[in-house]
Amino acid sequence: MATNYQAPNTEGGVNFINLFDLEAQAKAVIPSGGFGYISGAAGDLWTLRENIKSFDHKLIPSRVLQNIENPDPSTEIFGRKLDIPMVMAPIASHKLAHERGELTTSKGTANSGTAFTISSYSSYDTDDVREAMGPDAPLWFQFYMGKDNNINKDIIDHVKEAGTEVIVLTADATVGGNREEDKRTGFTYPFGKPLVEQYSSGDNMTVDEIYHTSKQKLSPEDVQFIAEYSGLPVFVKGVQTKEDAELSIQAGAKGIWVSNHGARQIDAGMPAFYSLFEVAEAVDHRVPIIFDSGIRRGTHIFKALAAGADLVAIGRPVLYGAATGGVRGVEQVYEFLKDELLQVMQLAGTPTIEDVKKAKLYDYPWGN
Repeated sequence: MATNYQAPNTEGGVNFINLFDLEAQAKAVIPSGGFGYISGAAGDLWTLRENIKSFDHKLIPSRVLQNIENPDPSTEIFGRKLDIPMVMAPIASHKLAHERGELTTSKGTANSGTAFTISSYSSYDTDDVREAMGPDAPLWFQFYMGKDNNINKDIIDHVKEAGTEVIVLTADATVGGNREEDKRTGFTYPFGKPLVEQYSSGDNMTVDEIYHTSKQKLSPEDVQFIAEYSGLPVFVKGVQTKEDAELSIQAGAKGIWVSNHGARQIDAGMPAFYSLFEVAEAVDHRVPIIFDSGIRRGTHIFKALAAGADLVAIGRPVLYGAATGGVRGVEQVYEFLKDELLQVMQLAGTPTIEDVKKAKLYDYPWGN
């Protein structure tokens, strides 16, 4: 990719009917290499499609005579109130979608009353993101753990200084997925990664040498190390089986993040929504569960919460909103999902998020 990459610098919002339409609009303004990186996934994209399609296999029963109006979408996690049961999922290099990158997406997320998860591959440092969000907005950090624990400690110390409240350990990316669209476009990151690059030069190490691409392994001891050193709640992200959920909790994780990395790692892998049922049963409310991969509708959020998630995380659509409408576009993505969720909550007779979590889903009985 050319070094003169020019992301959109739109502001003022965007008109769209649904998030599929928004994606098409974003494709028209984001340079092809950047859009391919954001939207792409592994292999033949089967799991990418099934992440969305899998929601169709569960049904929401409509309820009547429930005597409710104005459902409340707010919730809490670790004592922190969120206005909506959604957080921003970690995605690298938001400057691919908007000229101001994470400064735009974090501001729109904070304005929406929820937590922003900054990636280790962020195109801005945590200090800049904190300033954009404001001093009181919840900031989380997604950690790709390197092989040198002294550097890991430096990074943890640095993000804690910016007021990071939660660490999200991405555990399903010890090797890169087969992302063929990036090969077609010749994609390479056109921007720096200040969060990790500042720790590479002193020890004469490249970013790849300090980062996950050279570690190639993670163990329960790594979770324990992060939890004990940081003193913060740690989510293990990428959990898809009951065995790994149990392994993570026993290692000291205070949360489980069910995800297949937006289908970017293994094609023909388990659609994330299917994994959620098994993981939720194994976790049995011992720690909170966050779910991502494939959410494009308020009905998807409802089904994920009813299937055992405590929160969902939104990824690609937020970047599409930033690309087409700046901060206001990001806010509109959350508003769209919130409005659809509230509509479903009303029609399903669930006045609060806790009621949604108790709702019964029905199997789709008529085949594929």
